[in-house]
Amino acid sequence: MNRTQFENLRVYLLAEKLADAIWPIASQWHNFGRDTLGKQLVRAVDSIGANIAEGAGQGSFAANRHFVKIARGSLNETQHWLRRAYQRRLLTAEQVEHLRITVDSLGPQLNAYLKSIGAKAAALPMQPPSMTSLLRTTDH
Repeated sequence: MNRTQFENLRVYLLAEKLADAIWPIASQWHNFGRDTLGKQLVRAVDSIGANIAEGAGQGSFAANRHFVKIARGSLNETQHWLRRAYQRRLLTAEQVEHLRITVDSLGPQLNAYLKSIGAKAAALPMQPPSMTSLLRTTDH
């Protein structure tokens, strides 16, 4: 698969699903809840998919892995804001259970995607160092 076709990745589609499920909920909160917690939650959940997309477009396995790790951190942040929203009675138990299904599957999906990027990188043949890189590392 072409690394730029992130839109077809199951993990990306799951991140979109979560973001699309949270948006209508948070946008209905009262002004204070929406302006404080809601905006943070939406930024965090949108960041998951955004970082998957950005990593896929970086052109190197190392950069892609870096952005997937950031996406994983954004998932943790999303979970934090969801807990705060529930504690502050902005989310119902039913909403939490509905979101939990996607949240609980997104973490393992991100880990599997991260592992697959590492496996692809390990499968590449070793490239000999270029003359330029040899010259930079040689003591004169």
